Amino acid sequence: MAQAVEDWYKQMPIITRSYVTASIVTTLSCSLDIISPYHLYLNPILVVKQHQFWRLITNFFYFRRMGNACNSPRKDLDFLFHMFFLARYCKLLEENSFRGRTADFLYMLLFGATLLTGIVFGGGMIPYFAESFSKIFFLSSSLTFMMVYVWSKQNPFIHMSFLGLFTFTAAYLPWVLLGFSVLVGASPWVDLLGMIAGHAYYFLEDVYPRMTGRRPLRTPSFIKALFADEPIVVARPENVRFAPPQAEAPHRD
Repeated sequence: MAQAVEDWYKQMPIITRSYVTASIVTTLSCSLDIISPYHLYLNPILVVKQHQFWRLITNFFYFRRMGNACNSPRKDLDFLFHMFFLARYCKLLEENSFRGRTADFLYMLLFGATLLTGIVFGGGMIPYFAESFSKIFFLSSSLTFMMVYVWSKQNPFIHMSFLGLFTFTAAYLPWVLLGFSVLVGASPWVDLLGMIAGHAYYFLEDVYPRMTGRRPLRTPSFIKALFADEPIVVARPENVRFAPPQAEAPHRD
C-alpha cells in the first residue's frame, strides 16, 4: 500500500506534486499546532497596513476551516475531499491540456490566484458584498474549483457519475458540485469565485483568441525560462532508414 502511494506521488507532474505537497505540509502543520492558520489566512487589512505579504500566498495552501476541532471527522473528510479534487484535476490539466507546457500551466495558476485575490480585495469594499467576502479566509478551494471549471470546459463531453446517483457530462460538473455545496450547507461563494476565475481564464485563453486572433494571456518569458519543457519525440526502430529528400526537378515553362 505504501509503495503504491509512493509510486502514485512520484508519477505526479512537477506543478501538481509541488502544490499537493505544500498543501499537505501546511495543513498538517496547522493540525499539529506547529503553525497557526491565523498567521496564514487572507486579511486585506494586515496585508496592506502591516505589510504581511506572505498571506497572499499562504492562504492558497490551507484546506480546512479555522475554529474546527482538530479531531473532527467532518474536518478530515473535508480535507480529503479537497485533496482528491486538487490532485485529480490539477494532474489531469498538467498532463493533458498543458502537456509539454509547464510554464503555461503555472501561469494559469498565477492568473487565477491573482484574480481571486483581487476579487476578494475589491469585494470587501462593496457594501452589499463586504460581509460575505469578509468570511473568505482561504482561497485554496476556489483555486481548485477554478481548475475543475477549466477542465470541464476543455472536456465537456466526458460522461461522469456523482456518487452513483446520476450521470451527466463534464460540462455540468461545476454546477453539480456547486449544488452539492449548497445542499450540505456550505457557502456558495467559494465555488462561485472559482467559477468566475475559471471562466475568465477560459474566455481569455480559448474564446477571445478565436474571435480576434489575439492572445492576451501570453506566458511571460521569465516564467518560461524557469522550465525546460521536454519536446515531444517520436521514436522509430534503429534498423529503419529514411531515404534522403530528393531535389525538386526544375520547373519547365
